[in-house]
Amino acid sequence: MKENRYIIAMSGASGFVGSNLCRKFQETGWEIIRLGRKEFALSPGELAKHMQGASAVINLAGAPVISRWTEKYKKIMYDSRVGLTEKLVNACALMKPLPSVFLSTSAIGYYAATGIHTEDDHVPADDFLGHLSRDWEQEALRAKAFGCRTAIFRFGVVLGQGGGIVKKMLLPFKLGLGGTIGNGSQPFSWIHIKDLARVFQAAMNDSTYEGVYNMTAPNPTTNLGLTRALGKALSRPTILPVPMFVLRLLYGEGAQIITSGQTVMPKRLLDNGFQFEFASIEDAVTCCLKS
Repeated sequence: MKENRYIIAMSGASGFVGSNLCRKFQETGWEIIRLGRKEFALSPGELAKHMQGASAVINLAGAPVISRWTEKYKKIMYDSRVGLTEKLVNACALMKPLPSVFLSTSAIGYYAATGIHTEDDHVPADDFLGHLSRDWEQEALRAKAFGCRTAIFRFGVVLGQGGGIVKKMLLPFKLGLGGTIGNGSQPFSWIHIKDLARVFQAAMNDSTYEGVYNMTAPNPTTNLGLTRALGKALSRPTILPVPMFVLRLLYGEGAQIITSGQTVMPKRLLDNGFQFEFASIEDAVTCCLKS
């Protein structure tokens, strides 16, 4: 497949996923226009001028979901996703020429906690995250109306060196204090950051990437599976489970991000012929811990 050269306008470029994508794209020779708070304080017209020349737009911004969900923080989560995406799409519509592709993100919180979900066969979640994800996606899909190829990636938990959930879990596990959350039976659908970056690169170059895709590895596991893989890779015991009520005391409603999960399959990526470098949780965790 021929590699095109892109100028990419990217929101969320300073985050864990964004910084990894920037590094990957810049190695390819692609240029990044970073969009932060200062840029999103502009009017849509001024934002469009700032992005002028970008042939692609990648939308990664959003306030962290692992937090205590007060009504005020829920509004921050919503506005940083839905409101920001609305402004970004409005700005894209004003660009001349229009960007050729708009890649946006969502989350597997779109799905209910029970069952096995694909893009075509699933049950949506009827809770805050489910409704947030649907509104977020609907804003992004408006880019199709003015002729911009649009794809949305529903992220599973992103694993990688130096960030994400592995970084948060590393210290207690090294101290021999690691364990499951509750009984560890909750589903854990994940993707390694290197595969995630390869999906974005493929979607930039392949015009068949359009619509919604599950950004998850083909072998989802459980919290117990993640715990065992991390303990084995570190040669540390994993015998101290974290009681769920402790997390609920800390995070309130937001604890559901940690105490529940979804079983999600990347059917459309597999149908597109995408080959995962990290298909097993053991390989992914081992890679995350390499120095």
